[in-house]
Amino acid sequence: MPSYIEAHRTGKLADSIRKAYKKLENCCLCPRECRVNRLKDEKGLCRTGLSAVVSSYSPHFGEEAPLVGTNGSGTVFMTNCNLLCVFCQNWEVSHLADGSKVNSEILAGMMLNLQRRGCHNINFVTPSHVIPQILEALPSAIEGGLNVPIVYNSSGYDSVETLKLLEGIFDIYMPDFKFWDPEMAGKYLKAQDYPEKAREALKEMHRQVGDLTLDRNGIALKGILLRHLVMPEGAAGTRDIMRFIAREISPNTYVNVMDQYRPCGIANKYPSLNRTITRDEYEEALRAAIEEGITRLDKGSKSSYAVNVDI
Repeated sequence: MPSYIEAHRTGKLADSIRKAYKKLENCCLCPRECRVNRLKDEKGLCRTGLSAVVSSYSPHFGEEAPLVGTNGSGTVFMTNCNLLCVFCQNWEVSHLADGSKVNSEILAGMMLNLQRRGCHNINFVTPSHVIPQILEALPSAIEGGLNVPIVYNSSGYDSVETLKLLEGIFDIYMPDFKFWDPEMAGKYLKAQDYPEKAREALKEMHRQVGDLTLDRNGIALKGILLRHLVMPEGAAGTRDIMRFIAREISPNTYVNVMDQYRPCGIANKYPSLNRTITRDEYEEALRAAIEEGITRLDKGSKSSYAVNVDI
């Protein structure tokens, strides 16, 4: 049984909804701390006021195997973002605000629709700036029969204080860890404090849910699934990130080292980002993960170096 059902029964969910909405009054949901009054529809860096905006929702088969299973991960793409990645592959959604406003009943209906279509989970993509609205939709969804895990699929740029409101509600966290170097994060994400905040957030996520656990069919039930996108010229700091994960989170962290970087958004304005990565760069990233002690690489992390790694 997903944790949010018990949280609803005990009143924990209602308390988290109240506290999360309180944060919107002088918005401090995420590390940006824009301090605008979103209850009055004022908008800060994420350009989202009181209402959540959804770009699309559907079963998704491009996620990691423990989420996809046979029937897909039920992805709900939230519009806008609290980061400003210059290379974003969902530019129209994150930067151009492509989507429609939804209320809690509509959002609950989306969750139930995805469950009826057989999805193994409900996967909220880029949820950091709309946590209150997502939480508010859960009671109706629960009363309508929602009973699959919900996934917090974020950039990793999250506030620990806000994440604490999600304890006992979200069973699966799927954060990115994008950059280790503050200078790179400032240049490419417009958030120099990203590495520090991501480290803090990952520790809190792991404290809540631990390593990823699967059912007998290999479907994710609870825990962390970490994503790391390999960047040209080693800009992401892969080895440092893998060392941190292995030593300060868990060597048993489920990690997807991703090779699909391509210059999207306005990446062409940055010469070092205006190309895909090479095979050698990807192989080096995987070797770094293994050498630093990561023992659970996603099956999509293919390399001659990964042959003997438990995946």
